[in-house]
Amino acid sequence: MSFFSHKTAIIDKDCVIGNGTRIWHWTHISSGARIGNNCSLGQNVFVSGKARIGNNVRIQNNVSIYDCVIIGDDVFCGPSMVFTNIINPRAEISRRDQYMSTIVKQGATLGANCTIVCGNSIGEYAFIGAGSVVTGGVPPFALMAGNPAKHIGWMSRFGERLSLPLSGQGRDSCPHTGDVYILEKNSCSILNTSNK
Repeated sequence: MSFFSHKTAIIDKDCVIGNGTRIWHWTHISSGARIGNNCSLGQNVFVSGKARIGNNVRIQNNVSIYDCVIIGDDVFCGPSMVFTNIINPRAEISRRDQYMSTIVKQGATLGANCTIVCGNSIGEYAFIGAGSVVTGGVPPFALMAGNPAKHIGWMSRFGERLSLPLSGQGRDSCPHTGDVYILEKNSCSILNTSNK
């Protein structure tokens, strides 16, 4: 496999790192980690041995990907955003057997300084606003903001806010791609895609 790592990066044995991936200054990849193709890991990133990262993922500076965090393809992790893997940590009590999974599905954006509380799933192409604290599951294409994060809208795959109601039914198209989105039974999906 052919990937780039800065001379200050620490890459332990028995990692899998995909072709075209770039690992920058002071980043640490732990033994057992699995990272896909064409990813970018910024400065001061930590990837635990039981973390899984898909293809074409962008992880900005100062992000730690802990055990039981699973990141799908095309995910953006903004600067200094936070994952957790235990709901009730205590320094004096070992709870490694109580780690909870966090799953981030394809195309999601996790804004700068947001926090994703463990045990939750972030749906495809969801968009978590900067500084938000996610305490529950997030549906596909949902726009979330605040502390705790609340559902405030819907986002296209292109990353533009759609003119759809929060609930009920609706239809809108992305002016950049022509993709048509429908809202039915409080769930947003792509009716058709232009593949642009």
